[in-house]
Amino acid sequence: MRVANRKRVLVTGGAGFLGSHLCERLLKDGCDVLCVDNFYSGTKDNIAHLMGNPHFEMMRHDVTFPLYVEVDEIYNLACPASPIHYQWDPVQTTKTSVHGAINVLGLAKRTKAKILQASTSEVYGDPEMHPQREDYWGHVNPIGLRSCYDEGKRCAETLFFDYHRQHKLRIKVARIFNTYGPRMHPNDGRVVSNFIVQALKNEPITIYGDGSQTRSFCYVEDMIDAFVRLMNSDDGFTGPLNLGNPDEFTILALAEQVKRITGSPSEIVFKPLPSDDPVQRQPDITLARKTLDWAPSVRLEEGLARTIEYFDRLLAKR
Repeated sequence: MRVANRKRVLVTGGAGFLGSHLCERLLKDGCDVLCVDNFYSGTKDNIAHLMGNPHFEMMRHDVTFPLYVEVDEIYNLACPASPIHYQWDPVQTTKTSVHGAINVLGLAKRTKAKILQASTSEVYGDPEMHPQREDYWGHVNPIGLRSCYDEGKRCAETLFFDYHRQHKLRIKVARIFNTYGPRMHPNDGRVVSNFIVQALKNEPITIYGDGSQTRSFCYVEDMIDAFVRLMNSDDGFTGPLNLGNPDEFTILALAEQVKRITGSPSEIVFKPLPSDDPVQRQPDITLARKTLDWAPSVRLEEGLARTIEYFDRLLAKR
């Protein structure tokens, strides 16, 4: 029997970049939050400020093993999301996506919890449709260096929809496009954190390719708001749902903007493009606007300024 009216929410990968911001938001919304992480790419520093909250609990656990807890909702964010981290141990990356999905879905089945899968725009691969809509099946190399992440996430989506059809689970699937903000790992190899750290250190800013490839960058605050809206949406709506900022920028334009905001004298240098790196990546968020009444509100310049301030403090401490 429930003693309190607080919703019990499990966040796997809760000590990561997105997970820590989500834990913070759920606590503000009055939830009891169980943060689960094995600290492969997450860090205790991201959640240290939450440890004194009586409604927050931290558990070190790897989702490739079953978890037995009592919860009302599950946000499954457990998986390294940057190429450096997910390519370091590609077999474990695939296991985290696939075995992890099976374990959290089994937990949701037992507890009758609603469950959200943090999927990715990487399910579209190097897209032949631009911008990408949810009904596009993707253009993915199944045996490339990025396949452990791309195909792992695609398989996780399959499992979520099969559990929904076979066991009537209440699922939500979010396809996350490039997200940035405070608490990104300084060495995660992602373009925003790379450029900012290089600029603050006055080191050369490294662009892979000629810089004409495009990305769309969503500030973390906007992404977390979308997560919560999606979880709270009508149970009949499962997704998949694109979540991201539809404003498109070239990588070169991003580098120049980081240089301008930081005032860095760093030069921009060009290196060969890695294999399977998408040429274009832009979400069509028509469905998110319609179903969630959601669209990003933080402009790139404002979000970059906040993120640069965070990294400036972080590097000063080190």
